[in-house]
Amino acid sequence: MRYRVEGDPIFVNNCHCALCQRQTGSTSVVNAFYENERITVTQGEMTEHVVPSGSGGPHTICRCAQCGTAILSYYPRLGRLGAGLRVGTLDDPGALRPDAVIFTASAMPWVSFPEGIPTFEQTYVPAELLPPERLERLMTMVERRKAGEG
Repeated sequence: MRYRVEGDPIFVNNCHCALCQRQTGSTSVVNAFYENERITVTQGEMTEHVVPSGSGGPHTICRCAQCGTAILSYYPRLGRLGAGLRVGTLDDPGALRPDAVIFTASAMPWVSFPEGIPTFEQTYVPAELLPPERLERLMTMVERRKAGEG
């Protein structure tokens, strides 16, 4: 499976919620959120697996059809307009730094959090954290979703 992603993400979260722990079989997941049109599959195919999200809506995990690696997810709030790309699948995963560590209240008791990255027991208000140009990209997708797209 190979893909190309264009530009910078809107935001990058390191999520420690119980659902992410269960769905990844790990302590957390790091997702970089992009507009779906910025991600292009260049080789291979993905399968889709629908699981419940924290809100109860459909969370679609797209996996490499050959090896089963989770590549990206679609969440109810943005539908197919925005995708949470698994940072660990990038050629250089260390190039993206999380904007926030979220759902720390659910984190494993022995997990430590990096200095210099805001942490939140639950989640955060994007307008209070994201730079204006990235917030504008997010809000454009939210408005498109409300209008029935995605």
